[in-house]
Amino acid sequence: MPNNNIMMQYFEWYLPKDCSLWNNLAKDAKHLENIGITHIWLPPAYKGADGISDVGYGVYDLYDLGEFEQKGTIPTKYGTKDEYLETIKILHENNIKVLADIVLNHKIGADETEDVLAVQDDASNRNVSLTDTKSIRVWTKYLFPGRNNTYSDFKWNWTHFHGIDWDENTGTTAIYQFYGKHWDDDVDKENGNFDYLMGADIDLNNVDVVKELEKWGKWYINTTLVDGFRLDAVKHIRAEFYPEWLAEIEKNCDKKIFAVGEYWSSNINVINEYIDKTNGCMSLFDIPLHYNFYRASISNGNFNMSHIFDGTLVENNPSKAVTFVDNHDTEPGQALESWVLDWFKPLAYALILLRKDGFPCVFYGDYYGIPEKQINSKQEALDIFLRIRKYFAYGEQIDYFDDYNVIGFTRLGDYEHQNSGLAVVMSNSTGGVIQMKVGEKFANTTFYDCTGNIVETVQVDNDGMGEFSCKDGSVSVWIKQGQQVN
Repeated sequence: MPNNNIMMQYFEWYLPKDCSLWNNLAKDAKHLENIGITHIWLPPAYKGADGISDVGYGVYDLYDLGEFEQKGTIPTKYGTKDEYLETIKILHENNIKVLADIVLNHKIGADETEDVLAVQDDASNRNVSLTDTKSIRVWTKYLFPGRNNTYSDFKWNWTHFHGIDWDENTGTTAIYQFYGKHWDDDVDKENGNFDYLMGADIDLNNVDVVKELEKWGKWYINTTLVDGFRLDAVKHIRAEFYPEWLAEIEKNCDKKIFAVGEYWSSNINVINEYIDKTNGCMSLFDIPLHYNFYRASISNGNFNMSHIFDGTLVENNPSKAVTFVDNHDTEPGQALESWVLDWFKPLAYALILLRKDGFPCVFYGDYYGIPEKQINSKQEALDIFLRIRKYFAYGEQIDYFDDYNVIGFTRLGDYEHQNSGLAVVMSNSTGGVIQMKVGEKFANTTFYDCTGNIVETVQVDNDGMGEFSCKDGSVSVWIKQGQQVN
């Protein structure tokens, strides 16, 4: 992504049900533009099974954006449809593009049950059936009485799903595959076949389902005017679906749709294979990089920082990499908990925000804090990195990744952004000094550490070289003296 774009994930898991997120974001839009945010990833905006308390991933009605009395509420956890649309309008007025989080893998919270034939599959190997075909009672009828056919009269039943995880007759939790249905082959191979994730698993080979989801996608993008999508749980969806779906949606709007998928795997080969299978129709979150950050943060200095980018998407395919430090799934208490420790957060954010490759995403929980988990805001430190990216992180990049603990890099700046250019040094253990080139443009000038970690300045010599340092377990960012980042 050109022009130093920055995404912000504007939510975290533990926001209270009366959080007024849409209204708060509208008030925050000008501030976000000022610090350099160019894209906002919003949480799922439609009605979930848990009504006012649903984070958005327990999908009930894709068409109810906080407009109808369903699941005990009109607004969603984040507000009403009108507030959502107004917030998107205000973000656009502040030059911020909007990505909508959408979940097309499953549905939860059906209105009625049906009796169906199914087999129970082995949870650890879904290619193996544990029982003969038997009758079970399942929650698969979605009638949306509160919406009463507004926008769509499509009603969901068991034929629109592959399977489910609950038998109402016996009160048994298990993985049930419906008779005559088959898990899709072209999905992640974890658990033998990872088509099934949760709830009622949508059958994306069903022609009626695909047509309905295409209809919904066109309605959604034309109603909300969002600029793209964050695609949830793509490893559980057949690889052919999204290239076709996105192409169909894009034909019906007057702009290029940006999409980023969540393929949760630390295996770069699996991630690259998915990009190939989907013809590069979407970017992907750099999960391997997140895990490198996590391991480095808990290693007590025993992580080789010169290999921090090994096996990552930003190293292998930078144009498709959305880099991040943490998100709602990695928060403490969540199923994928792998929270990067606070002391390492500045190092990690420097590595995604100040380098030339990748599309960085800042997490709401880091920027504003997570009160539920007593996690404090890091806004003051992050604002420095965000402004450095906006004004100084340009030009050729030179890496100095030669030491186990102390690494650095420089950006030589460009002529379009006055006084752009910087030097970054960090250590996950004892601090150190690296002689680095900032370029002849800065020959015989003075640099200072704009993080405030080091008071002393650095004199750049006639060849554009300087000796830049950092303290123990910290990062220092050096820019030309006289330039301000606050």
